[in-house]
Amino acid sequence: MPSFAEFGQYLPGILLSYTALLVGLISPGPALLGLMGVSLDQGRHAGQRFALGIGTGSFSIGLLTLTGLSAVLAAYADAMTAIRIFGGLYLLWMSYRAFRTAFRKAPAPTDQAETAPSRQISGRGYYFRGLALHLTNPKAILTWIAIISIGFHQGAPLWVGPAIVIGCGILSTSVHLLYATAFSTAPAISIYRRAANWINGVLGVFFAVVGLRLLVNR
Repeated sequence: MPSFAEFGQYLPGILLSYTALLVGLISPGPALLGLMGVSLDQGRHAGQRFALGIGTGSFSIGLLTLTGLSAVLAAYADAMTAIRIFGGLYLLWMSYRAFRTAFRKAPAPTDQAETAPSRQISGRGYYFRGLALHLTNPKAILTWIAIISIGFHQGAPLWVGPAIVIGCGILSTSVHLLYATAFSTAPAISIYRRAANWINGVLGVFFAVVGLRLLVNR
């Protein structure tokens, strides 16, 4: 168990790491926009499963970063290249799905049509989609490298690293679950149904631009 003095010494760095993660969660990115699209179009259950996948991906990247991912990326430039290619291709696939939804004819506005999803996908399927999106997002990987670097310095006791990873993993999962709940509320769904094609079109453009940038940039 860390002493009170030791805890007080490293607490500011840990809290700064949490703050850096929260700032990243607020800024729009592939995970947030993907979660928004799923929650609005498929409802709260699908959005929450997607959010749990993102949270699991965030925790996994944090654990890998703590155990030496940053050293691997520094030693093997091809590792980041492979991550960027997979991430770009996955985002282009997300773009295709968003555009396909944007150009799909809306169903008749009956009460049941307003509550039933357009196609049935299992909760596990949405979970793995969220997980895949986050694990192939280079921005998330670089953000985690920065987060670990902020709070876990050379010579720091071993408990500091797990405190950062576990705390940030819980924060990431909780915030994305809140997003999923907020995006699936009645006002959000009502707004979405009136502007669904435009929203999915914007998501499609965003995913396409970011995906192409990942594939083209070196």
